[in-house]
Amino acid sequence: MVNSADIHNARILIVDDQEANVRLLEQMLSEAGYSRVTSTISPFAVSALHRDNHYDLILLDLRMPGMDGFQVMEGLKEIETDGYLPVLAITAQPAHKLRALQSGAKDFISKPFDLDEVLMRVHNMLEVRLLHEEARNYGKTLETLALNDPLTGLANRRLLADRMTMALVHARRNKSAMAVIYLDLDGFKQVNDTLGHGVGDDLLKIVAERLVETVRAEDTVARLGGDEFILALWHVSGIDYAASVASRAIEAVSQPYDIQGTIVNITTSAGVSIFPDHGKDAETLMKSADQALYKAKAAGRNTYRIAERGEPEGCQ
Repeated sequence: MVNSADIHNARILIVDDQEANVRLLEQMLSEAGYSRVTSTISPFAVSALHRDNHYDLILLDLRMPGMDGFQVMEGLKEIETDGYLPVLAITAQPAHKLRALQSGAKDFISKPFDLDEVLMRVHNMLEVRLLHEEARNYGKTLETLALNDPLTGLANRRLLADRMTMALVHARRNKSAMAVIYLDLDGFKQVNDTLGHGVGDDLLKIVAERLVETVRAEDTVARLGGDEFILALWHVSGIDYAASVASRAIEAVSQPYDIQGTIVNITTSAGVSIFPDHGKDAETLMKSADQALYKAKAAGRNTYRIAERGEPEGCQ
């Protein structure tokens, strides 16, 4: 929740071509406890200043030579893409008040200044602005939680599905290949049972970091849950490239881990499938890679196997 300290610590910009007005507003705000107040007498500087400083409130004079407040607001709209302009318009012309609100200003104050009115409107606007920011940030947090694994920060099943859909569209359009590598840690349950879930969680985080380092920026690393991971590789040259990535991933995961002063060793097995040889859709590719993974486990673990051509069992 927004409190008084948040409001008095908000970033405020005063824009007025008359230095006397600027000094008067600065004095009013300073005496009221606002600590982060800056100003400019140039309307041409406002957009750049706001882009660099992200002001919570802009006290904007509407009548300035060369560029009026309405033109300044048009420039601010290019920065505030969500449509919320943190502008408190300043005007001595009653006829300009409605136009200011229609142009995006959230409120206005009249000249000559009335101290109580200025402070009330500044306080109220800042409270609304900070609540707006709080709600927007909360929404972004919820969106991140909905698309990313909370432990490792990797893509979750939902985001993986979206990314694979995009990769398949790209592959079909360009008549190219994309690949799926399904990984499962060997003996992870034993780590949890002997060293505890805290060590197990730390191990999963480091494994995630190592897997990200084995692929390109355009590829996707996802955690399906537990100790299962997926590497979805965008445009690939063929099965040899996918197999080389699987080998790099296995090598990276097999390096020792120093966790809370304990050296932990673990390996991973992997199954590889490629579009279109082992499936024409995401579900089939995942099942093909999963079946290849179990063959890698049966072969002694710490290795990979490539899926067989054709539909995997259960996909006919």
